Amino acid sequence: MYDKLSDFDYYLPPELIAQSPAKPRDRSRLLLLDRQTGALRHERFDRIINFLSPGDVLVVNDSRVFPARLIGRKPSGGRIEVFLLRRLGRGHWQCLVGGRARPSQELVFPAALRAVLLTDRGDNTWDVKFNLTGKAFEHILEKVGQVPLPPYIKRDKRRAEDKQSYQTVFADLRKSGSAAAPTAGLHFTPRLLKRIQSKGVKIVKITLHVGLGTFAPVKSEDISLHRMHSEWTSVSRQAIRDVLEAKKSGGRVIAVGTTSCRTLESLDWQKIRNQAGQYPAQNFATDIFIRPGYRFRIVDALITNFHLPKSTLLMLVSALAGKEKIERAYAEAVKAGYRFFSYGDAMFIF
Repeated sequence: MYDKLSDFDYYLPPELIAQSPAKPRDRSRLLLLDRQTGALRHERFDRIINFLSPGDVLVVNDSRVFPARLIGRKPSGGRIEVFLLRRLGRGHWQCLVGGRARPSQELVFPAALRAVLLTDRGDNTWDVKFNLTGKAFEHILEKVGQVPLPPYIKRDKRRAEDKQSYQTVFADLRKSGSAAAPTAGLHFTPRLLKRIQSKGVKIVKITLHVGLGTFAPVKSEDISLHRMHSEWTSVSRQAIRDVLEAKKSGGRVIAVGTTSCRTLESLDWQKIRNQAGQYPAQNFATDIFIRPGYRFRIVDALITNFHLPKSTLLMLVSALAGKEKIERAYAEAVKAGYRFFSYGDAMFIF
């Protein structure tokens, strides 16, 4: 059993961290990993269609990234960065606050947006009250908020195209709420999706609003002590039916990204099956932590990117494929010069 944080470390040359996406998106590289044999194969992402079969379902996350990064000023004039994580109520948000902060501190942002720091939750997260709510807040946020690119994407300034390139083709305007992109979905294009669907593969949409839970660093050497932050998820009645029909007919449930995987694995499938075809929609918060030793309930295969050392996402793929197989796959990817992390290349673990 691998239960130490140091078990999930690896060396990555900095030049392999992707700073921009492949163009077109579906021409990124794809490393195939057979989780039964450990066999590896190098492909191009748009050729993934050759490894999908009629009756399979691709489960994708349709959450939309919103411009969650705000730069403001404290009363002293000092700069402060506020990263919106989760809506708590009218005008109230859970936020990651960078720099020195104290309760009752007022913050000023462009376009007459203001906020007050309320409660320190620890780990630099705060409950924050803004002066605007609803559509007025969303309108200002779209104007002054920035796309929350990960810190390993080094830019002097944000590029205008990031608002599009850091958004999946599945992103639904009605489902804004992610503080980071479900990046496995970045490899898909409308053209590729049409080809996949014409082969008899169904696209099934679920929602997980990506927040701190997915990316918060593991701080304990004993990974069993790590606690995930909860993230809001939603799975429709039709999505549940499509997944169960695929399993019944011998098709595979293929999660596109770790967020889709975690959402599917959070559902109580035994209880759902016992409801004899009456599948209510599921709306809930999940804090599931998938690591080696976990037994997968529903997911058969996973399309995913290459993840950071010591991350919970690396632990998840190690649980699915086996840690030794993932180690060999990552070593091969480094040797072959694959591009890593959010804007990088992909793996298909099947």
